[in-house]
Amino acid sequence: MKISRKKGPLYTQVKDILKDRILHGRYAMDEYIPAEPQLEAEFSVSKITVRKAIEELVQEGFLEKRSGKGTKVIRNTSTSKLSKGKRFTEYLVESGHQLYKQLIESKEINNEKDSKLYTLFGEKCICMRRLYHLDDKPYIYFTHYLTEQMEDILHEKTKDRSLYQLIEQQAIHLENFTDNFAIATAPPEVAELLNVEPGKSLLKRMRYSYDEFDNLIEYSEGYYNTELQEYVVTYNK
Repeated sequence: MKISRKKGPLYTQVKDILKDRILHGRYAMDEYIPAEPQLEAEFSVSKITVRKAIEELVQEGFLEKRSGKGTKVIRNTSTSKLSKGKRFTEYLVESGHQLYKQLIESKEINNEKDSKLYTLFGEKCICMRRLYHLDDKPYIYFTHYLTEQMEDILHEKTKDRSLYQLIEQQAIHLENFTDNFAIATAPPEVAELLNVEPGKSLLKRMRYSYDEFDNLIEYSEGYYNTELQEYVVTYNK
């Protein structure tokens, strides 16, 4: 995977990717991440860049360096802006699961004037479709619609990047989120991707994400195959 100086310091980009892998269980709790030479080769960066990224994750409490052994994952949760509770992905990872993101498509689309997307974004928006795998089984189908100011995302390697990290890279800070839930019939393409029967009823989540000026940045629709795993929300006092 190649990263670019155009998106900020290289070590920060490496750190964000490694952190995202930890939070999604690709690097599991109490296991060692790949050795530094492997990471240098993967990201095409210097030893100094990799070491700086790891040092920051050590300081943030995600990793621990062990002399002669390597670098171990010691924490796989983060503070979430979405709520005072625990994020659903954190719950899955803590339960021993792994999440893998598959990018299906990312493109600019024209919105029809009588459509919901036209009301939300105007004439055009960015559309990103991704499939999340839970322990190698298709679990969530996401369609993210983003404001046109996110057009740079079309040139990013977004296969296993956090969408919200990519938004932050555009100097956009999300402050408010609204989630709506419904039971909906799976469209044919969604049913095929999730490997469920056509017309099957699935949990559907609709999310609206706003910046600090209350501008809508993202609207997304997610279909969950809850037969694999129920959707869980936790709350803290």
